[in-house]
Amino acid sequence: MRKLLPLCCWHSWLLLFYCDFQVHGADARSQAHPGFEVLASASYYWPLENVDGIHELQETTGDIVEGKVNKGIYLKGEKGITLLYFGEYKPSCIFNPAQCSPEGVTFSFFWKIQGEQSRSAPFAYGGQVISNLFKVCSRGGKGSVELYTHDNSMTWEATFSPPGPYWTHVLFTWKFKEGLKVYVNGTLSNSDPSGKEAHAYGEPNANLVIGSEQDQTKRYDNGAFDEFIIWERALTPDEIAMYFTAAVGKHVLLSSASPNFFMTPTANTMVPTDAYHPIITNLTEERKNFQSPGIVLNYLQNVSLSLPNKFLSEETALNLTKTFLKAMGEVLHLPSWSAVSEDGTMVLGLIETVEAVMSHISSNLQPREAHVTIVGSSSMADFSVARLLPKTLNSSHYRFPARGQNYIEIPHVAFHSQAWTTIVGLLYHSMHYYLSHIQPADTRIAEATKYKNCLLSATSYLISLEASPSPKLSQNLSGSPLITIRLRHHLTQRQYIEATNESNRIFLYCAFLDFSSGEGVWSNQGCGLVEGNLSYSVCRCTHLTNFAILMQVVPLELTHGHQVALSSISYIGCSLSVLCLAVTLVTFAVLSSVSTIRNQRYHIHANLSFAVLVAQVLLLVSFQFEPGTTPCQVLAVFLHYFFLSAFAWMLVEGLHLYSMVIKVFGSEDSKHRYYYGIGWGFPLLICIISQFAMDSYGTSKNCWLSLGSGAIWAFVAPALFIIVVNIGILIAVTRVISQISADNYKIHGDPSAFKLTAKAVAVLLPILGTSWLFGVLAVNSEAVVFQYMFAILNSLQGFFIFLFHCLLNSEVRAAFKHKTKVWSLTSSSTRQANMKPFSSDIMNGTRPGTGSSRLSPWDKSSHSAHRVDLSAV
Repeated sequence: MRKLLPLCCWHSWLLLFYCDFQVHGADARSQAHPGFEVLASASYYWPLENVDGIHELQETTGDIVEGKVNKGIYLKGEKGITLLYFGEYKPSCIFNPAQCSPEGVTFSFFWKIQGEQSRSAPFAYGGQVISNLFKVCSRGGKGSVELYTHDNSMTWEATFSPPGPYWTHVLFTWKFKEGLKVYVNGTLSNSDPSGKEAHAYGEPNANLVIGSEQDQTKRYDNGAFDEFIIWERALTPDEIAMYFTAAVGKHVLLSSASPNFFMTPTANTMVPTDAYHPIITNLTEERKNFQSPGIVLNYLQNVSLSLPNKFLSEETALNLTKTFLKAMGEVLHLPSWSAVSEDGTMVLGLIETVEAVMSHISSNLQPREAHVTIVGSSSMADFSVARLLPKTLNSSHYRFPARGQNYIEIPHVAFHSQAWTTIVGLLYHSMHYYLSHIQPADTRIAEATKYKNCLLSATSYLISLEASPSPKLSQNLSGSPLITIRLRHHLTQRQYIEATNESNRIFLYCAFLDFSSGEGVWSNQGCGLVEGNLSYSVCRCTHLTNFAILMQVVPLELTHGHQVALSSISYIGCSLSVLCLAVTLVTFAVLSSVSTIRNQRYHIHANLSFAVLVAQVLLLVSFQFEPGTTPCQVLAVFLHYFFLSAFAWMLVEGLHLYSMVIKVFGSEDSKHRYYYGIGWGFPLLICIISQFAMDSYGTSKNCWLSLGSGAIWAFVAPALFIIVVNIGILIAVTRVISQISADNYKIHGDPSAFKLTAKAVAVLLPILGTSWLFGVLAVNSEAVVFQYMFAILNSLQGFFIFLFHCLLNSEVRAAFKHKTKVWSLTSSSTRQANMKPFSSDIMNGTRPGTGSSRLSPWDKSSHSAHRVDLSAV
């Protein structure tokens, strides 16, 4: 065909640079194809010239109007010009698509790019020719279709990858309810279902607008066209596929898996010796104009499917491989690729396209010697294309890559054929970053589907190896020979944190992409993990393809029975603690006028009780809130503050105990200020800092600090510090008590002294918070016992405070008796006359620096070297 056109087609008039016009019949053998019945139903048909590989209708029948030349319509130019004219045979909706509803309209043609040249005629600009109805054009590496209806001033527009230097079928349909749909090589490429308002489009009163732009710097692409067809109805997808199959011939193979389909040049198509050089040149030039990942991928897919069946020299194969992989690598660096890559089909389509090109190169490589290997590297992948005779292999296996920590090995014994064998290897550098958020239900990995809510992600490079003819491998993993795959893991920071979290269980799968169903599906059939850890994995497989290590993080969960039991313990324990803490606070308030209850130690007890009381009330309330909501986030802030305050007051309890038993420091007033600063100020400071962290509070599962963002450490770190400090204080105090008890036993033979040591430890545990140590031990479902101990001891913390420091405390009981006696007196004079002196000196021994005529129960010997105040315990 010798018709050239600035790459825009228009309705009402079709302008082609044309030297002569002929209609040729197709091979009669092709007329039985059902796709020609679709063609026979067309309204207008211009077969134009006979082109090898494009089949035409032998005879025009029915209502088909043969294209004709109106010689009275003529535009001057440097080349011959022909107008394709619709004629006035009958009223047609093609002059106004709005009148085609509901049937719609279809326009079809074959197209290829002839190259780019400067504007040489005054009537064309920028490759654009505008009619009053629609235009199809290509410029800047992007093809587009626009259709316009005057009645409602609407425009529909869709883009697609422009054709290369090989014939491409372009067809578009329009219905008012469905909008515009563009098909490339029989497959839907893009659509515009709704359109948009456009009040200014071309020249609505003119059939054609040409040359309105006079910018001499404009350039346009020339194209060659064939087989112009118009249907006054919208063809169905099946009809479109049938016609395309008929037009390119029955023997042409179609790939339904590709989003755009190019026909492969037929055997009788004359392909020049340097047919690959224009492709390499075009790829190099087009790479400079890459902008939209979707359009670029369509273009590269079209290139991969239109490669000529022609032998490649080693130099050309290396050049084509590097150029194509570099073009693919440019796609990954486009600004919008990150957003586009979230669509898994885009990523899988890219992988399939690369492997299609590599397969074509390997099958067409013509070696000069028995063993030829083309090895190289690009920003996207390391690659190897080998064509060899198996008998020339000197090693016990074929390995790709030859060096490195990531590789695939094929045993030499697996190469059963002595014929030429082609092997293609690819090691992708960054594709694994885009193979994440894989739904287990979308895979063929049976083990992964058991945890349907736990997504999978690639943790290693994606590596691919294909051999033709295929090596003879064992059909089961217990036999031999088998493929060996070794891959190092490349964990992101988030993956590493999740993998090293002891509350998670990690599953690693040797998986591959299975394209047998037309789309890439992850599967592990025929593959097994034989060795590995968090750093690497070694797999054995019964087949070749592309492989990667998929990781699935599964949070360890208790059985339903344990969950119910622990929840019940928490509810009952917290409820009881709330009641007991309320009684404790009321008791301290009522007895506050008694000197022994008015001292600093009971102030600390009261603050601790209040913090624990509010924290446990908020915890009970949080169970009723919906996770992830604003009220839940606000509640999480208060929970964080009051639980931290409870720990802070536990630290104050420890420091005060240390100051009384081990070492006296500071005055009462100074310690009072420090204690309140630690108890209420320190937690407030941490909460304020945590507020600046994003997504710190209110997770998707509960009203608490976020685990994923690391905000949980704003509670765990201070709590662990306080637990460690208080354990140290408890050990020091216990040593002092046990030493005194041992001295008393040696001098007086009193065995009850050792019981007092045990009692002191039991009394101190609730106020020092050391029971939270069981929370550190209860990190997974394997430590169920520690989880029960943690739930019991901590939910009942308020109960233990009430029991040991209120109900069984001798000072509190004595103060209560004294208060009762005071209430029983009816007159103030009688109370003043009969009330005995009451102080902590009488009730519980001495304080530091004071004398007493009575020894405390901790110091029955005046010879004891340990005269310390143990009223705190």
